[in-house]
Amino acid sequence: MSSGNPETRQRILDAAWRALESGDAKKTRMGDIAKLAGVSRQALYLHFPARTDLLVAVTQYIDRIKDVDGRLEKSRNASSGGERLDAFIEAWGDYIPEIAGVARALLDMRVGDPDAGMAWDDRMRAVRHGCDAAVKALKKDGDLSNDHTQAQATDVLWMLLSFENWERLRFGCGWPQKKYVTEMKAMARRLLTD
Repeated sequence: MSSGNPETRQRILDAAWRALESGDAKKTRMGDIAKLAGVSRQALYLHFPARTDLLVAVTQYIDRIKDVDGRLEKSRNASSGGERLDAFIEAWGDYIPEIAGVARALLDMRVGDPDAGMAWDDRMRAVRHGCDAAVKALKKDGDLSNDHTQAQATDVLWMLLSFENWERLRFGCGWPQKKYVTEMKAMARRLLTD
């Protein structure tokens, strides 16, 4: 748990967010982030003792600022597994474009940068958790296909909704965002339900 001034912490998180979105991995060094935030390295380390702590915290901060919990409310309150699946895909699918810069930066940095890898993995565990909750709801309703175990179905949904697949379909194949969300919902239903 970090200590120190909450306003300083926020300045550091905002600076780290800007550094990640810049696409220049060199700007995500602790000293550079401290400079961008207008704080000393000592102040930065008071709030974030390790770079991993900072990168994980900034991704969670982005989720808070962009109200991920509010975005997921429809999925979490769904009355059926199918409704939960659709709502989760829509929430995540519509969120990806808003975090694409940070996501791409972390993916690019994770090769040879364990701190970035840990931050990315932390967020992807959260996405996987959402996939698992949707699959559990399908199973509870008796709608999960017999072709997959619950774990396999979660794996398939998580793979289908990966950031990398979104990038390929949106930019490699030229799919409009709305088509991406619509098609992911349809594909998930075909793959996971009877």
